[in-house]
Amino acid sequence: MRDDCLFCRIVDGHLPADVVHREDGIVVFRDINPVAETHVLVVPEEHIADLRELEPSQADLWMRLTRVATAVATRLGHEAGYRFYVSAGPGGGQTVPHLHIHVLGGRMKRFPQ
Repeated sequence: MRDDCLFCRIVDGHLPADVVHREDGIVVFRDINPVAETHVLVVPEEHIADLRELEPSQADLWMRLTRVATAVATRLGHEAGYRFYVSAGPGGGQTVPHLHIHVLGGRMKRFPQ
């Protein structure tokens, strides 16, 4: 955990969030600036800045994140389909340097930044 990381502070309970799912090592919460009818963020509890920092030994973590994202999208009513959006670094549009998957379901309001 990093004290200067917004998502680490949410994960450890120091900042409020609308948490929709939590399991060992993973937290899912609603985005405060949703770009779709459903917009949640799936984050590992461990601080990993972005996809580029994932090690081969963490492949199981990436698979768990995508499985949780799929399960949450389905549970929130998007069994017919949904979108995943992942950025890597500021050049890729990532604004919070903590690995996360945007899960977008339903009508899009705008494209995530």
